[in-house]
Amino acid sequence: MQTILEYSEQHKNDMKETLIRLVQAESPSRNKLLSDRCGQVLADLFEELVEGQVKVIEKETVGNQYRFTVGSGSAQILIIGHYDTVWDQATIPLREENGVLYGPGVFDMKGGLIVTLWALKALKSTGIDLTKKIVFLVTSDEEIGSSHSRALIEEEAKKSELVLVPESSISNSGSVKTFRKGIGIFKIEVNGIAVHAGINPWQGVSAIDELVLQLQKIKKLDDREAGISVNIGTISGGTRTNVVADYAEAMIDVRFTTKVQGQELEAALRSSLPFSQRAVVTITGDINRYPMEETKEVLTLFNELKEIAEGHGYVLQKGGSGGASDGNFTATLGIPTIDGLGPMGDGAHAVHEHILLGNLPYRAALIAELLERHLTYKEGI
Repeated sequence: MQTILEYSEQHKNDMKETLIRLVQAESPSRNKLLSDRCGQVLADLFEELVEGQVKVIEKETVGNQYRFTVGSGSAQILIIGHYDTVWDQATIPLREENGVLYGPGVFDMKGGLIVTLWALKALKSTGIDLTKKIVFLVTSDEEIGSSHSRALIEEEAKKSELVLVPESSISNSGSVKTFRKGIGIFKIEVNGIAVHAGINPWQGVSAIDELVLQLQKIKKLDDREAGISVNIGTISGGTRTNVVADYAEAMIDVRFTTKVQGQELEAALRSSLPFSQRAVVTITGDINRYPMEETKEVLTLFNELKEIAEGHGYVLQKGGSGGASDGNFTATLGIPTIDGLGPMGDGAHAVHEHILLGNLPYRAALIAELLERHLTYKEGI
């Protein structure tokens, strides 16, 4: 009987060809027509390779979403991914050079989708008994906030004993992600009183002056050692140089490493009082994703992956990311979640986005063998 890695190595060229098919089906998040075409390619690949159950979740404004299922039993393991990309059609070309495949979404995260399909195929082809239900949930709006898929992700996570996320690995190193920061997006708006800037400026209230003071206060929430960052992303306001501005606004991105930090940041932002009694300060927005924290259960999953990798002569390391993923949603529910299981590469959201073709079999085997271990467990991890 072939081992999973032997099977994967035997099919490395097939892996490359299926990845090329998926990358060629470009899928910008906000282009439903193209996204649906890509989703159909993915569904076709699942049926060709895995022959499980396919459920299409139709969406009106974004690409359709897919729930692929293989195996049976009352216990469930969830794998989540997305096929949408940040790239408009025909922005960057697909090309292969010296064992490296470049293209839109190849690293984030179509490479991860392909190694997952081949991991599932390897399990079936090497005779592994799928004693639990494996649900592979693929969405179409992760790059634009997951508002069309979050409820579905959380619904499936609540049924699952663990969650695997084949998002891109940490660039160049191939390290998996045991933690991710949380993210909040807030808008601060200031209404002042417009007057002539030369005749009677003191009778007015400058919304811009008030906004500057508010932002200086907000920036004090930055704490590099604690892993908290506050980024003032955009500012706008005023109409003319000779008019005291009656309106100004700013968009703020906050990142944090623990749920408590996120709650404290939100409370601090919402409690801001105006410096000028005649100014009106309004803060809207919320925490989009709480962090994926490195719990003892997550470390257990990592140690299993590390052991699997060492058995094949690889060194696997762990790390984290300041960016969030849909794994943040599942981790917040308390479901053990490990991320960054996709292929080695670099350039997410950059024109040099690429993956190393030679490591596709290994990354597929890594996922498959972790699944194999948990298919033998009666409950939990």
